[in-house]
Amino acid sequence: MHRCRYLIAVALVLRDTLEKRGALAQIKARIRAEVFNALDDQSEPRPTLPRENLLINELIREYLEYNKYKYTASVLIADLSCTEFSLISYMVIKKKVPRISLLKCLC
Repeated sequence: MHRCRYLIAVALVLRDTLEKRGALAQIKARIRAEVFNALDDQSEPRPTLPRENLLINELIREYLEYNKYKYTASVLIADLSCTEFSLISYMVIKKKVPRISLLKCLC
């Protein structure tokens, strides 16, 4: 019985320490991303998104990063296909368009 209480106490201290360091949120986000990846059906190809959806995804990503939701943003980026994310990069890098915030452009 004492061993069980000891393990619970250690788990609580560990959780509090990870939470104070900001690591707990990162660990939870990483676990969520891995669960989604495990559940994602790779045998069924994703539909090609129109450009409007690519811009919406970029706006959502910017919103998350602006508000310091970096772990949530990392899950979004992991869920986006390379093609979706690379279109924005192509527009910025190849076309030499300055990297300005889409949110600022809309204001």
